[in-house]
Amino acid sequence: MSSLAETLKEGESVFYKEFLAEREEILRHKWTESEKAGHDIGFEKALVDWCIKFRSLWRAEQQKQFGN
Repeated sequence: MSSLAETLKEGESVFYKEFLAEREEILRHKWTESEKAGHDIGFEKALVDWCIKFRSLWRAEQQKQFGN
């Protein structure tokens, strides 16, 4: 059995992969909304906005696609 550090290093953690995928969506949302606003809206604002508007649907799609 591998240690947690080895698991994370090898990229085998399902939770870590899910975290990275969600973070990528938030960063994409940040970029899109910043472009619309004409300035950087910041990560925190993008995070809150994405969670309110898209997180539930995104999680449901992830669960349907990957069976998590």
